[in-house]
Amino acid sequence: MAASFTHAEDDMGHEPPSRPTEYVPVAFVPLETLIVSLGSEASGQHLIVTAELEVDPDYAAEVTTLSPRVLDVLNSYLRVVALEELSEPTSLIRMRAQMLRRIQVVTGAGRVRDLLITQFVVN
Repeated sequence: MAASFTHAEDDMGHEPPSRPTEYVPVAFVPLETLIVSLGSEASGQHLIVTAELEVDPDYAAEVTTLSPRVLDVLNSYLRVVALEELSEPTSLIRMRAQMLRRIQVVTGAGRVRDLLITQFVVN
């Protein structure tokens, strides 16, 4: 027996978007991987974070030039995050918002649209 669905659904039963998404030009600026010591030096635990900045293409070169300042502000923020906070389910969402806000202050308004976390590991 063949599956039957309407033209408004795909084979998984999902409705298509009501209107096409408009393409917005974007560029990505990769950041160096940060390795931050957590807790006391004796604990030996580290947070490893790799990320990219989603930027307006007109500002990609400028944001790339500012990446040492971006890394500095991220490193400063991450060093004061409590180890216990990292175990909370919503911590990455909250931390990502905090990091993005700091990055936007460093780079200037309208340059960085988003922070994409590609690696977030506590070891």
